[in-house]
Amino acid sequence: MSGFSSEERAVPFTLEYRVFLKNENGQYISPFHDIPIYADKDAFHMVVEVPRWSNAKMEIATKDPLNPIKQDVKKGKLRYVANLFPYKGYIWNYGAIPQTWEYPGHNDKHTGCCGDNDPIDVCEIGSKVCARGEIIRVKVLGILAMIDEGETDWKVIAINVDDPDAANYNDINDVKRLKPGYLEATVDWFRRYKVPDGKPENQFAFNAEFKDKDFAVDIIKSTHDLWRALVTKKIDGKGISCMNTTVSESPYKCDPEVAKAIVDALPPPCESACTVPTDVDKWFHHQKN
Repeated sequence: MSGFSSEERAVPFTLEYRVFLKNENGQYISPFHDIPIYADKDAFHMVVEVPRWSNAKMEIATKDPLNPIKQDVKKGKLRYVANLFPYKGYIWNYGAIPQTWEYPGHNDKHTGCCGDNDPIDVCEIGSKVCARGEIIRVKVLGILAMIDEGETDWKVIAINVDDPDAANYNDINDVKRLKPGYLEATVDWFRRYKVPDGKPENQFAFNAEFKDKDFAVDIIKSTHDLWRALVTKKIDGKGISCMNTTVSESPYKCDPEVAKAIVDALPPPCESACTVPTDVDKWFHHQKN
């Protein structure tokens, strides 16, 4: 067990809904800043934002105090990804590596584009469907360089260390061999997932080829360095909340009681049933040219 836990506030699939993270002592923490990037020398932590097969676009709220997970909103509406035939929602457990940041002021030498202002994204390919707000340990296998509306948006491919088959996966070629078609489906999904919303297809660096584990780890480390500059106020985050409870060298560090007061001021957890809008279940058939 990771020692971390989560707490929901308000009703899921509403504008007010939040998932806050807690440490082993039950104190509220930031999943962006307080969960260590490394789980051990060979594994990274991953914050699960979206369980596999689900549609609600949940993400770490980088501009909110304590950075809870909340549903993304565009033009006042909660965002759901379409079921882009033949896929159902997200086709992996999707989330982020904590203590990383894709800095929008940094022009990436590999992509020629600046960062998307978020922690680095992870697609976890194991067999278990994880829970929203779950903290898992992952083994990094490779990375895909997506260009999303002119911004660099790296997608790390990883597997849960606790997956029964984790020992068989050590690099991106193992995914190609043991899960044939999965990486091709991943590129196809990321290329087309915004098309139902009227957006153009996304682009990729490296001709949409996945880079290997060593390359991926180097990219993650570079985003960790940028995060450290952010949280120590060497870079202006321009609206990003850097409030944390553990980063000793950070001027944004706060007392756990201050963190508790922020959560206590919000609507309580809700026991009532919640439903996803029925139109989220629709198939979307994209006619390829």
